[in-house]
Amino acid sequence: MLLVQKGGATEFKVGGSKGWAVPTSEVHYNQWAENTRFQIGDSVVFDYQSNQDSVLQVDQDSYKNCNTDSYQQKYTDGHTVIQFSQSGPFYFISGNKHNCLKNEKIVIIVLADRSNRTNNPSGASSILINSITSFGAFTASSLYFLL
Repeated sequence: MLLVQKGGATEFKVGGSKGWAVPTSEVHYNQWAENTRFQIGDSVVFDYQSNQDSVLQVDQDSYKNCNTDSYQQKYTDGHTVIQFSQSGPFYFISGNKHNCLKNEKIVIIVLADRSNRTNNPSGASSILINSITSFGAFTASSLYFLL
C-alpha cells in the first residue's frame, strides 16, 4: 500500500498500485489495515474503474453481509479520497456485490487523538516547581534554566 505524508496527515492508497479491486493472494486489505495506524486527519484513497466498481461506506452489519443496498455514502468517481475527522471504525465495501463477496472490503480503525498538543501541558510546570522547591538547593537562575 502506498502512503504520502502531507503536513502532519498521511494519505494511504488502498490496494497500492493495483488500486481498489478484488483482492489477489498478495493483497489483503484488512491485514494491511490492521497493521496501519490511522490517525484523525489521515486520508485513504480508493482508485478504481468507475464504470465497473464503486466504494460504499457502510455500517458493520452491511459490511459483514455485503449489503450494497444500505450505505451511508456512495462514491463512484474512480478516485475517491476520504479524510477521517473522527476516531472509530469505518467500514467500506465494493459497490459491486460480487466483488464484495470476494473480499473487496476493508475495515479501517482510526485511533483517538491521545496527544496533548498545547504549548504548556497543564500541571507540568507546577509539578516541576514543586519538585525543585522540595529539594531547596536550586537557585532562581537554576529554576529559570529548567523552565
